[in-house]
Amino acid sequence: MKKGLFMLAAISGFMAVTLGAFAAHGLKTVTPPDLIAIFDIGVEYQFYHTFALIAIALAGQWVKSPLLDWAAWLFIAGIVLFSGSLYLYALLGVKVLGMITPFGGFCFLLGWALLAASMWRHRTEDL
Repeated sequence: MKKGLFMLAAISGFMAVTLGAFAAHGLKTVTPPDLIAIFDIGVEYQFYHTFALIAIALAGQWVKSPLLDWAAWLFIAGIVLFSGSLYLYALLGVKVLGMITPFGGFCFLLGWALLAASMWRHRTEDL
């Protein structure tokens, strides 16, 4: 298991729960509903990719592939760029921050593609 990555995933999960609670309770009185919905999308995608990081950390036990490592780094970058930009946009109301979000989405997509490729390579090596 990739213990460092698993630890990072645990921290990301903790942060996602904290940020979700903050959105549900702390932002209600000071932020418009449309911006809270944007914040919630950031939390949702952070959760999805936190679970993906856990899967990669566990898969690291039997799959030794640089593609797997790259997938993890891309998911981390995606969380920072995608979710982070949505959090900042919702909190600060600065629309230009929304221009960063697609880069995070691209990191997510590329991370999933590399995860699939690493599993495919591993599968074919076992045959």
